[in-house]
Amino acid sequence: MVAKLSEPKIITDADIDPRHDWSRAIYAPGTMAVDFEERIDFRRLHRYRLARTRQALKNSGLGALLVFDANNIRYMTSTSIGEWSRDKMCRFALLAGDKDPHLWDFGSAAAHHRIYAPWLPKTHCHAGMLGLRGAVPPDAGLMRDAAKEIKAILEEAGVADQPIGVDLVEPPMLFELQRVGLDVRDGQQVMLDAREIKSRDEIMLLNVAASMVDAVYQMIFEELKPGIRENDIVARATKMLFEMGADDVEAINAVSGERCSPHPHNFTDRIIRPGDQTFFDVIQAYMGYRTCYYRTINVGRATDAQKDAYKKAREWIDASIAAIRPGVGTDEVAKCWPKAQEFGFSSEMECFGLQFGHGLGVSLHERPIISRLVSLDNPMEIKEGMVFALETYCPAKDGFSAARIEEEVVVTADGCQVITLFPAEELPVANAY
Repeated sequence: MVAKLSEPKIITDADIDPRHDWSRAIYAPGTMAVDFEERIDFRRLHRYRLARTRQALKNSGLGALLVFDANNIRYMTSTSIGEWSRDKMCRFALLAGDKDPHLWDFGSAAAHHRIYAPWLPKTHCHAGMLGLRGAVPPDAGLMRDAAKEIKAILEEAGVADQPIGVDLVEPPMLFELQRVGLDVRDGQQVMLDAREIKSRDEIMLLNVAASMVDAVYQMIFEELKPGIRENDIVARATKMLFEMGADDVEAINAVSGERCSPHPHNFTDRIIRPGDQTFFDVIQAYMGYRTCYYRTINVGRATDAQKDAYKKAREWIDASIAAIRPGVGTDEVAKCWPKAQEFGFSSEMECFGLQFGHGLGVSLHERPIISRLVSLDNPMEIKEGMVFALETYCPAKDGFSAARIEEEVVVTADGCQVITLFPAEELPVANAY
């Protein structure tokens, strides 16, 4: 008698651990899809993000989430139609109870999703338009109709009598939601709860994004010489990032010479000169996952004052990196950094963002935010799986130079791992004389 073969095991989502295995290095795969090794699994990523959102909603006591923030829409639905839509308030998504998300998108994008986004039910992909930030007046009734449609979906899901969380909203839309009887609450905190712990796919995406900026800094180091302008560096970096696969270059700070102190947070057409201290910040996204990555580079030579400023900035950031581990409060990290008055500012508000930490993900600023302004009195717990950037700034004694350093770190089971790898242990000097 022939033995009956056992049935093959069916792999389910429960068998797939979304967490990173800290015994292995964080992978930085290329941007292609391949069949010969496991890279980023975008469907696993979608399941993880939607599960995190559902759990955060359940924990909140709300019945539904209505999101207009482009970062939250992408996190919840795994859809995007480009950066042009970010400030238009033309897209929104609804998660009602434990049902599948509904998405309202710009015209034909809804029809596109029904074909190319099979993880969303076809009946949940709607065309929608609320007025493009008032260009179509509220009196036209678009917001009124949308509020009624949202209310009907909530009733069908059995959660219309529960509060609804909203992240961002135009006042006329808020009024229409209230007019149909909805109890509107803050939903942004719920979404930040969902987004704070990253899966292995998210960590890989953030690592790929950081590796792209590693390459950009190598280019900047080679190109940084007298005669090139700040905006030339920005243009070349932007082109390079898009060629490597960036889907958004949000901003590139390029600051040089006498512009370094105080930090202006922008770039100009200033011509780079011999001996300048320069610093750059590359804020871009790969598959929606962002970088915030500063480096300071001197041009040709460095003075003692510039070297001293860099050494202090490095000491402060190294101390904060050493403090990072699960269970530590953000107040303990903030204490690693100098008080505002110790580096020339009158208050913590005036120097906010100079000695700073912030979560990274589909948004530039996620949890935790670390600063002497907010963390000393309102600390948050650092958790395994968080990813954030730490940045320090030190003005030089010459009165105009300054050093700026930033490292992105992944919180591991027992510490953290730095994923920004362009050398910064000592002050880099490009094209040394």
